[in-house]
Amino acid sequence: MTRDLSRLIRPKSIAVIGGGAWCAEVIRQCENIGFSGDIWPVHPKAESVLGLPAYTEIAALPVPPDATFIGINRHATIQAVAELASRGAGGAVCFASGFSEAASEDATGANLQDALITAAGDMPILGPNCYGLINALDGAALWPDQHGCRPVDKGVAILTQSSNIAINLTNQRRGLPIAYVATCGNMAQLNQAEIASAFLDDPRVTAIGLHIEGFTDLRAWETFAHKAYKKDVPVVALKVGASDEAQAATISHTASLAGSDAGARALLSRLGFARVTELPVFLETLKLLHMVGVPKGRNIASISCSGGEASLMADTALGTNLRFAPLTQSQIQELRDVLGPMVALANPLDYHTYIWRDEAAMTRAWAAMMAPDTAMTFTVVDYPHENRTDWDCATAAAIGARKRTGCPISVVASLPELMPPDVANELISGKVVPFFGLHEALAATDAAASITAPEPLPLALPGAPSNATVLSEVEAKRALTELGLDIPAHQSGAREETGNLAKLAENLSAPLVLKGQGIAHKTEAGAVKLNLTPEDLDAAAAAMPSDHFLIEEMIDGGVAELLIGITRDPAHGFVLTLAAGGVLTELMEDSVSLLVPANRDHLYQSLMQLKSAKLLTGYRGGDAANIDAILDATEALQAYVLANASTLEEVEINPLICTPTRSVAADALIRKEMS
Repeated sequence: MTRDLSRLIRPKSIAVIGGGAWCAEVIRQCENIGFSGDIWPVHPKAESVLGLPAYTEIAALPVPPDATFIGINRHATIQAVAELASRGAGGAVCFASGFSEAASEDATGANLQDALITAAGDMPILGPNCYGLINALDGAALWPDQHGCRPVDKGVAILTQSSNIAINLTNQRRGLPIAYVATCGNMAQLNQAEIASAFLDDPRVTAIGLHIEGFTDLRAWETFAHKAYKKDVPVVALKVGASDEAQAATISHTASLAGSDAGARALLSRLGFARVTELPVFLETLKLLHMVGVPKGRNIASISCSGGEASLMADTALGTNLRFAPLTQSQIQELRDVLGPMVALANPLDYHTYIWRDEAAMTRAWAAMMAPDTAMTFTVVDYPHENRTDWDCATAAAIGARKRTGCPISVVASLPELMPPDVANELISGKVVPFFGLHEALAATDAAASITAPEPLPLALPGAPSNATVLSEVEAKRALTELGLDIPAHQSGAREETGNLAKLAENLSAPLVLKGQGIAHKTEAGAVKLNLTPEDLDAAAAAMPSDHFLIEEMIDGGVAELLIGITRDPAHGFVLTLAAGGVLTELMEDSVSLLVPANRDHLYQSLMQLKSAKLLTGYRGGDAANIDAILDATEALQAYVLANASTLEEVEINPLICTPTRSVAADALIRKEMS
């Protein structure tokens, strides 16, 4: 169901139900931010609240309110929601706690939340257990506490699962215009994707920032991502926490490689969102997106009057995907004309202080660093707390260079406290981005540059198997070969047939591999023997802790070994992991994760991100692997997952032996619910 949140987030009338300081503060905050519509306190005994006439009950309100703040106890909240819904109100904020978030201590909490959902019907509600929302564009604040929002004409929307984090973010002093702030609390009815999607309907919103603790309704997230991209509104996510469910009771290497955060990381990438992990970077990324939009590429330039600052910029960028582009001949010529012969020209550039105070020369130098293919030029300037007149030339030069070139430029204070708010506002007026901190500036630019179009293919949604079983290696390989997987020539036999294993292997070519079956990690259990002849098989089998055996031809000519695994992650879908394989899987720490389904081009790009990709492409003149064969094997694994999504827990090939002509699954594991 798609609910209309327009009246709730852009109200012309607001009702406030309840007494006490919290509800009085809602009225006060509406007045402080300049709400011009009607405010109707609802209180059974008070004649007025903060000078406004009070209504004794919801039924007495002159018309159904567009938005309502409900600040009464949890039981009374349910009744109020039902009355508002029956009158056709536009929506409500449910402030009370003690619902599902308290279910572990209070068994009635979950039942009350169900009752609240029923009472609301089609009427949208935020919460329960949340502060509500602020609309700084139209001056509406269904908000029971102080905040730092100021009226703006346009700006970013911020949506959090934490009311306290929301308060802190509104009090930022980084020059970021905040159009909306909303908290979603328990998300009894509306999930974050639905709320964020409503902000997209306001053309004054320039970017959206999300603080996410966990994902619900993946289809709603996909819908929101496509809508945001279509409307050209970039999204940045501060994702905290992760689902550990994907690792529960797993027996493959894949789960330990994927980790609890891999699904979230892969989902955000698939949705096309920027992902950050720190609040300061979150704010700086939003500011960059608001002022400049998504950066065009990852080439950057830096200019400062200190070699130390130039080195800091270079070192700080090492952990990012940003690139200091070499200076072109035309840049070198212009810089030489401005700076003279005593400055070593490079990017990052230390221009010394020869031209300090010469605003025209500084403007020329700044502009010369701003090549058309440079996503962002950083000028490093730390302003003193007093007597800043001597630094006005740097501010003016940055603004002048922006006017001259039309290219993105920023002024970065290496220490956040050395970017005064009034200077930041002056820079913003001149369309220059003020960044608070070197790390924050580079991390924000790197994050913003990662924003892409969302993946057009819908996610494969997993089922919830209740009694998963591990298939034998023989069964697993047989199932995967039906979808095109290449496996070694083989034979299998049971313990009672020992003495005849050599006969079973008479049509196989040595060297051979003998594996004991029914053991998850065979190498550790001594259930794998390599380089055997048919005559060696029976003696090798006698020493193994197994009653069933698999005999295979060894695959020679391997360029590299890979792991390809897919695990069910209830929070994010199916996580596909590509990694260095064989016995070095965990030791190498070389893996990349994405979500199913992924198209062939995305699979290739992910494969090339591995450190071991150098081996696959012919390291130091060595043979290259058959990349198409690797992709074929990965697509076969994906096809199996898509065909068994409702019953599958995990599937893994480890190792996939990659040769110049083939990619062969030397081992395979499947765990699924058997019908």
